[in-house]
Amino acid sequence: MTFTAPTKDQLFALETATNIAELANHDRFAEADADLVQAIVEGVGQFAEGEFAPLNRVGDEVGAKLVDGRVVMPEGFKQAYKGYVEAGWNSLCATPDHGGQGLPFALATVSLDSLGAANMAFTLCPMLSVGAIEALEHHGSEEQKERYLPKLISGEWPGTMNLTEPQAGSDVGALRTTATPLGDGKYQIKGQKIYITFGDHDMADNIIHLVLARTPDAPPGTKGISLFLVPKYQLNDDGTPGKEQDIETVSIEHKLGIHASPTCVLQYGERGECIGELIGGEFGGIRAMFTMMNNARLNVGLQGVEIAERATQQALYYAQERVQSARAGGDSRDPVAIVEHPDVRRMLLRMKAGTEAARALLYFAAGQVDRATLGMDGAQEKVDILTPLAKGYGTDLGIEIASLGVQIHGGMGFVEETGAAQHYRDARIMPIYEGTNGIQAADLVGRKLAMRGGEAMKEFLDELRDIAGNEAHVAELVAACQEVTNWMLGASVDERLAGSYAFMTMMAVATSGALMAKQHRVAQERLDAGEGDSAFLKAKLVTTRYYCDHMVPEALGLKASAMGGADLLYALSAEELAA
Repeated sequence: MTFTAPTKDQLFALETATNIAELANHDRFAEADADLVQAIVEGVGQFAEGEFAPLNRVGDEVGAKLVDGRVVMPEGFKQAYKGYVEAGWNSLCATPDHGGQGLPFALATVSLDSLGAANMAFTLCPMLSVGAIEALEHHGSEEQKERYLPKLISGEWPGTMNLTEPQAGSDVGALRTTATPLGDGKYQIKGQKIYITFGDHDMADNIIHLVLARTPDAPPGTKGISLFLVPKYQLNDDGTPGKEQDIETVSIEHKLGIHASPTCVLQYGERGECIGELIGGEFGGIRAMFTMMNNARLNVGLQGVEIAERATQQALYYAQERVQSARAGGDSRDPVAIVEHPDVRRMLLRMKAGTEAARALLYFAAGQVDRATLGMDGAQEKVDILTPLAKGYGTDLGIEIASLGVQIHGGMGFVEETGAAQHYRDARIMPIYEGTNGIQAADLVGRKLAMRGGEAMKEFLDELRDIAGNEAHVAELVAACQEVTNWMLGASVDERLAGSYAFMTMMAVATSGALMAKQHRVAQERLDAGEGDSAFLKAKLVTTRYYCDHMVPEALGLKASAMGGADLLYALSAEELAA
């Protein structure tokens, strides 16, 4: 089957969840009028369909290869990436000062949504570059910005994030990579980094690595970490790539999925000169790291939407083609397409409703990022709350929907020929990288719950009530979230952490449910007025109703877990647990 970009739902989500028209009323985003927004959404959708989607299968089957110490991408990837850069899709939301288009982050979100649904593994390359751009824009010197940002923003030079080491996974403070000053503002970088996405490839003539390292006599833990810019090729005086640095691609990982995304082990400075530049001041690495990671976490949550969209499209196609058995409640005994069977309908509707709900959640978060950029009151607090919800729930739902896609294919879903298994394999990494979902939940009940003594969370829940209107199931869930919030504010650290994952899911479903309730109202208003695409609006009424009536009530059952405390978790010793 072919992939079709979900432009109608994207435009509807931009309108109802992002409120893109309000953003366009501000001078900074004045160019983002309705015509330009539609042109971008449709244009990137067509590009994704024509250039990225056809490479999804070969990317999985052939994958990136390490040949003589260099990563070689499958045939067609280099040409497609060049087309992506030339079309300007990488520069949508970056600052105009260095070649960006200065458009809302929400439109860059739409771009990644379409491209990632077409080819998730490929889209990891531009997705990770966003972090490098953010770090330089916020923490780089003017000279660094002038030398590197134009190429990073255009996409000509992709960027990477180098955090993890063999002994330092989620515990970033345990890293050992060193940065020795050379006396001219430059540093000699030495150490090994693992799990570096697109750490090497043949799609560009330079790669800009952002590397966390320690300077001599740095204090232990996260306080002693600094961030360094380390290009694959040092720049000549005219800004062109020159001498190759001593950065060795030791290996690439053999992974469950995302085979077209080379996950590299990189060795810095083991045999010679590897020069880096300090970004953001000595010991400013953690602050710069969170600048890199926050939007990346939203974009990983968006990957859940991308996989869900692709899996849903494939399942819908298969269910209409596969003929099997008569419909149990029908008059005829003739076999029908499996889409006619109630349980298959249940799975398909859950997939479609879940995809649209997760998209609304991510587009809502993107809109708050843009409002924070404009300095609007309360927007940054909303981004802080929404980030773990979007990353955690978006990826969990992406896996569930990909799994349902395999189920709808039956035995053929377990066979690689259909492609359904690829979506499930590709999706499994999402709750792990860019901070595991358990870390997201801990962040929610730790830093985010504590903002203004809990008042920020309470105000956010009040806003959800307003968005939901008179939707009863959502109102009930929001009330339950408020009850858990009040309990957690008086609970111990262990008690909060024990219930953190359940609470994160409750909050995410409440947010998604409120947004789906709003979409239901708008769709009904359009249908009543005879406006818009009636087929799309009719389907939207059903998917929003299904989410609010069937999926929102499920989250109410998590309240007991959220408030269950930690005693039972530690009722057995580690040895007894393993008995």
